[in-house]
Amino acid sequence: MNETVKGTEGTAGGARRSEALTLPNLLSLSRILLTPVFVWMMVQKRPWAAFIVFLVAGATDALDGFAARMLHLRSTLGLWLDPVGDKVLLTSAFVVLTLPALSQPNTLPLWLTGICIGRDVAIALTALILIALWGKQTFKPVLAGKASTVCQVLVLYFVLYSNAVGRSPQALAWLYVLTALLTCISWIQYGFRGIALLRSRRKGAN
Repeated sequence: MNETVKGTEGTAGGARRSEALTLPNLLSLSRILLTPVFVWMMVQKRPWAAFIVFLVAGATDALDGFAARMLHLRSTLGLWLDPVGDKVLLTSAFVVLTLPALSQPNTLPLWLTGICIGRDVAIALTALILIALWGKQTFKPVLAGKASTVCQVLVLYFVLYSNAVGRSPQALAWLYVLTALLTCISWIQYGFRGIALLRSRRKGAN
């Protein structure tokens, strides 16, 4: 009996390790591990190195999703690890690029960083509340959310590249406004979706 239990536990442990070590999860993990390298390059005033590290880290985001779909390696861990990796990288980039001491000649405006990070914090807190109230939930991204994320990544790439070449393109100001606008719209959409979910749950409970 004990041998059977041990054998079952060993199989379960091996399955968990196998799930954790899939290619998509390793790519997501590498994105998290590259984030402090990127920050260190910024602190060391090495703009080209920072740009390349961020470029590589960003590429893992596309690759992990592609690998998960093509190799059928979707996992529960991956569903959490992928967005966590994204937010760790993007939040770190927004913060360091808002600091004039680290980001020259172009510095992200504080209001843009506040809007982008504030939206993510609000969404994360809402998701945690819903999970605490009703357990596991599925949160599908809205169209404006995807568009705003694309704009956020583009503005970070643009600023990093412009700093590396030592230029200040006028287009940056327009990109800041577009990114802020789409982020605010997605914030509102997510808010309405959260309210609708709360109402539907309350009706179901009654």
